Amino acid sequence: MKRTTISRRGFLGMLGSGSAAALALGAGLRPTPAAAAPMAQANGSAGFTLPPLPYAYNALEPFIDTATMELHHQRHHGAAVNNLNNALKDYPELRQREISDLLANISQLPEAVRGGVRNAGGSHLNHMIYWATMGPGGGGQPNGALAQAIGSTFGSFDAFKQQLTDLSLRIFGSGWGWLALDRSGKLQLISRPNQDAPVMDGFNVIVGIDMWEHAHYLKYQHRRADYVAAWFNVINWESVGKRFDAANQAL
Repeated sequence: MKRTTISRRGFLGMLGSGSAAALALGAGLRPTPAAAAPMAQANGSAGFTLPPLPYAYNALEPFIDTATMELHHQRHHGAAVNNLNNALKDYPELRQREISDLLANISQLPEAVRGGVRNAGGSHLNHMIYWATMGPGGGGQPNGALAQAIGSTFGSFDAFKQQLTDLSLRIFGSGWGWLALDRSGKLQLISRPNQDAPVMDGFNVIVGIDMWEHAHYLKYQHRRADYVAAWFNVINWESVGKRFDAANQAL
């Protein structure tokens, strides 16, 4: 898959504080600006932790079932956090950095940890964004600046929805479909295989859908189109809109 590096501005998110930028400079890496928060995370000597969901496991019923949410969050996301800490076990200073910062600067990390950060770290960040941009009582359409940007970029919300659906269903195997900002502040629809995080290419992610089988198979089996349609009913557009506004401010 061909990739284009869109921006030198990574996506720290408000996972931490301004200290993350200082750490980046102190390590000789480029700092990344603060943008919208997936979920709060505080790294300490123990490294990365699995944040709790911002809602109950059954809160997205009937669109995403309780069993899937429990398995997805506890086992799959939890395993990614454990694997990330294991990958960085010999680099305690890296375990205290923000995951977005590590991914944005992945080419400057020790070669021995790049694969673990790319895979486990990408999974950790992608899932934090996924959880934070869903919620009970979701669905509908965005409003404000995000609604205007979607309309001007894609023609209409319905056109955007169809294009993101088509993009996500074209993913072969496992991956993610994303709505993201490029460095000029223009919205783009992009896909990434496996757990690759768009921040590695300089994108500011706004919202995205997990197309791995573990995200849908218990309820929808092979019916991926039904899962994608259901996911649009749990998008928390208020949260997504805040991410969009913060990402624009970070440009």
